[in-house]
Amino acid sequence: MKLSDHDIRQLRRQCHTVLTGHRQHDAAQDYAAMAAYCSEHHIEHDSYGEGNFVQNFEHKIATLIGFEAGVFSITGTLTQSVALRLACMERGSSLVGLHASAHVLKHENSNYQLLDTFKVIQFGDPHRPWTIRDLEPVHDRLAAVLLELPMREIGGQLPGWDELQDIKQYCREKHIHLHLDGARLWEAQAAYDRSFVEITNGFNSVYVSFYKGINALSGAMLLGPREFVDRARTWMHRQGGSVFRRSPYVISAAMQLDQRLCAMPACFTRAKELAAIIRQFPTLQMNPATPQCNLFHLYLPVDAKCAIEIRNQIAQQHGVWLFNNATNAALPGQSYSEWYVGDNMLEISDQQVMAALSLLADECARRH
Repeated sequence: MKLSDHDIRQLRRQCHTVLTGHRQHDAAQDYAAMAAYCSEHHIEHDSYGEGNFVQNFEHKIATLIGFEAGVFSITGTLTQSVALRLACMERGSSLVGLHASAHVLKHENSNYQLLDTFKVIQFGDPHRPWTIRDLEPVHDRLAAVLLELPMREIGGQLPGWDELQDIKQYCREKHIHLHLDGARLWEAQAAYDRSFVEITNGFNSVYVSFYKGINALSGAMLLGPREFVDRARTWMHRQGGSVFRRSPYVISAAMQLDQRLCAMPACFTRAKELAAIIRQFPTLQMNPATPQCNLFHLYLPVDAKCAIEIRNQIAQQHGVWLFNNATNAALPGQSYSEWYVGDNMLEISDQQVMAALSLLADECARRH
C-alpha cells in the first residue's frame, strides 16, 4: 500500500535511528526555541526588512562571505532570478550560461522562460563539474554564468581549487558576471578548508540558503556590491518578495548559524568515514566514489519504487530511516538517493551504520 506524505513523515518520526540530515523538531519545539532566543537577545520585529536585527544579520553574512552588502530574501528561486536578471541588464545581453544540473533548469518550473527573465545556454558534461574548457567553446556574448558549489544534482561534486581560480580569471577577462549558487556554500567551505572570502573572491554575486545546511525555517540572501544589492532589493519588491515580517526566518537562521558552521568540518569527516563503511558492501555504490563534501549519492541495484518500498519496510520493522527519497538512475533497475551527513550521523556509531546498511544490502539483494 502506498503511504501518503503524512504517513511517511509520521513513519520517519517514529524511527529511533535516522541516518541522513539534521534532527527535526516539531513546530512547537522550533517556535519555543525561537521565543527563548528572542527573549535572551531582546529582538524586535522588522518592518519590510527595516530593523536592527535583520539588517545586522545581513551585514554579518556579507562580512563573513566577503561582500559590501547583502539582502535577505524569502526564497532562493527569487534571489537567483533577480541576480541573473540584473547581470543581463548591466551587460546588455540576455544570455546566461548554465550547467545541465543547475537548480534554475531542474527545479524552478521554467520561470526564467515564462517570465522572460533571461535566455539560457547549457554547457559542460552533465555528470561532472564544469571548467573553462567547457566555457571556452561558447562564442555567444554571455552576460553571466552560474557556478554551484557544491553541485547537488551530481552528488555534491566540486571543481578543484585551481580549476575554480581559472574560472574566475576567465570570466573576469571576458567581462562575464560570475554568479555563485551557494545554497550549500557552507558545506563547500569545509571541503575546501579555506575561508569563505577566499572561495567567493572573484565572484560578482553570491546566493546562500539558510534552510538547508543551516536548518532554518526558510530564507536566503543575495550578496554583492552595495549598488547591485540595492537594485536587487527593488526587483525583489517588484516580484512580490518584500514580506512584511522577515524576522521569524532570520531568527531561525541566526540562532543556529554559528553552531552549524562549526559542525561542518566534523560532518565532512564523518562523510569520508561513512564512505569507508559503504565500500564494504559491493552492491552499494557512491557518487562521487570519495565524498567531496558532506553530501553524496548512494546507488542501489533496484529501481526507485522498489527502493522506497525497502526504505519503508526497514523503517516499519527495524525503526531505521535510511534516506528521504529515491530517483531512477540512467540504467534500468537502478536508483539513487541523496545522503546528507548532518548532526544525525554525528551521533550514530559505525556499528549502527553497518547494521543499517546490512539491512539495506540484504533486502536489495533479495529483490534484485
